[in-house]
Amino acid sequence: MKTFKSLIEFQQHFNTDEACRAHLEQVRWGGTPACPYCGSVNVHRFPNGKKFNCREKACHKNFTVTVGTIYENTKIPLTKWYLATYILTNHSKGISSMQLAQWLNVTQRTAWFVNHRIREMLKENAPELTGEVQIDETYIGGKRQNKHAWQREELMRVHGPGYKEKTPVVGLLQNSGKVIAFKIEKAESAMLQPIVRKLVKQGATIMTDGHGAYKGLQGDYEHIVINHQQGEYVVNGFHTNSLEGFWSLLKHQITGIHHSVSKKHLNRYCDEAAYRYNQRSLSQDEKFTHAIQCADNKRLRYAELIEK
Repeated sequence: MKTFKSLIEFQQHFNTDEACRAHLEQVRWGGTPACPYCGSVNVHRFPNGKKFNCREKACHKNFTVTVGTIYENTKIPLTKWYLATYILTNHSKGISSMQLAQWLNVTQRTAWFVNHRIREMLKENAPELTGEVQIDETYIGGKRQNKHAWQREELMRVHGPGYKEKTPVVGLLQNSGKVIAFKIEKAESAMLQPIVRKLVKQGATIMTDGHGAYKGLQGDYEHIVINHQQGEYVVNGFHTNSLEGFWSLLKHQITGIHHSVSKKHLNRYCDEAAYRYNQRSLSQDEKFTHAIQCADNKRLRYAELIEK
């Protein structure tokens, strides 16, 4: 792929639907179109250049390069989709739907949908973590003292004191730089220990703070406890500082760009932050291309996005 020195060069290169389709075909198929329904390469391209037909008798379906991707059946030009993807994958803190709506000349609701579909594309399958793994949890949500008096009274009545109105998020960071983060119901042993056993290979070295929910993992892992309450932040070279740094990036993204996010969609924002963190060593163009390669089987319908 061509290297772009600026966003203007990117827009000049992908300034037509045809240019975007040609690039998507190359990234997705490597120049050999394949039916997304049956996988056959025995296909025919229609004269318009956009549509294909599968020649297999058992299939014989028509399709385009966008079928099976986040771009399927979209009414938004691919030029705008490509620009939005480039921005979201490279902007250090993401972009709000209001700002994206202005840049793409679409409504805020459309930009909000575009943002979430791209976040769905950036979601990575959780690998089995090995070696040294940092584990920690944080809480996402507005501070109670910043809310209106009636809101504070309602929260106190429903939840009582503390952070119960916030949403807990657990993170696991392999020392090679791979991070996974997602919301959980409660930061307690019944929730956290099964997550660790599922995502971290037995025998690995895990590093946590002094939270009691992690007690009991010593039999399966080498468990290093860094007791922050006693002023410990590094124990024999082990720490959770890298994961703390990721929490800072995630919270700056939410408070600085979106101001607040719903518990329902919190995982998508975690996926977005984790993607940029995991691909931070790539160039801007490489991040964009990698994201396009992840477009398969990531379709998100609007009805699914807004359902309760």
